[in-house]
Amino acid sequence: MASAADVTQLIGNTPLLYLRQASERTGCRIFGKAEFMNPGGSVKDRTALGIIRAAEASGELRPGGRIVEGTAGNTGIGLTLLANALGYTSTVVMPISQSREKIDTLELLGADLHLVPATSYSEPGHYIHTAQRLAEKFASSEAAGAVWARQFDNLANMAVHRDTTGEEIWQQTEGEIDGFICAVGTGGTLAGVSQALKAHRESITIGLADPQGASLSHYFNCGELRPSAGSSIMEGIGINHITGNVAQARVDTAFTVTDEEALPLLFDLLQHEGLCLGGSAGVNIAGAVKLAEQLGPGHTIVTILCDYGNRYQSKLFNPAFLHNKGLPVPPWLDI
Repeated sequence: MASAADVTQLIGNTPLLYLRQASERTGCRIFGKAEFMNPGGSVKDRTALGIIRAAEASGELRPGGRIVEGTAGNTGIGLTLLANALGYTSTVVMPISQSREKIDTLELLGADLHLVPATSYSEPGHYIHTAQRLAEKFASSEAAGAVWARQFDNLANMAVHRDTTGEEIWQQTEGEIDGFICAVGTGGTLAGVSQALKAHRESITIGLADPQGASLSHYFNCGELRPSAGSSIMEGIGINHITGNVAQARVDTAFTVTDEEALPLLFDLLQHEGLCLGGSAGVNIAGAVKLAEQLGPGHTIVTILCDYGNRYQSKLFNPAFLHNKGLPVPPWLDI
């Protein structure tokens, strides 16, 4: 009988999905890797599995141990699902500014959830620094110990995307790929996929799609960390420092994507192609359109469809929220 032994075997091998409107608009073939089909509903399931397996292999994560992480939500969801399945405990630190749906999901899954104020990375109360302190406390106080997942600087993040996501894309496109682009939360997906694809063919163009207010677009284009003007409502992406994973990325070009560019793509994708996706997917598709326009018609480009839109329903698909932010609202959603 063909079956999966546990939830870990449901992670990965997600299909490529042809994005009709983006492709027709640019004259290119644009595909999205359907990472929302992972069991935890996002691309971060891969990150969670890679980090856990590396910690097990090193002996740092022992049976019955605790996994602690600071996250915008999706990595915490993935880690908690896997902790439940593999006999660990999960502690998640998350900014209280994240969507209500992600908070509810983590509570449903039984995570030991700590919500903290949203602050800059330089402040000690930032969710990443808070997670580090909690991990150190649990490591010294609990019999089975604890590990800090460190998704931003833990290169197991990059490695799992190099070995799985990147290789899957190469196989699924049968090597007929000209460009790959995605946004950065930790940098693991971009770093891993870029390394995998360029190992197969150096000429593949790797792009970065940055939301407004983030610094990586200027860094990769000009060599200096400088935030772009404005801000973004998109969660889980857009950073202003070089993480350990970002440092491994092979990036050829970078673009800043505004919410005004990304949101209509999300709304049209739902109305005309039957996909309800999160904000990072909108930024990624907008970035793929920009990369396609740079490369010209006839090219094949792949991006990441990170998670479902119902994880952000109270924001992205809330007309009152969008109106208050001065952002576009599709007629079918407007009150």
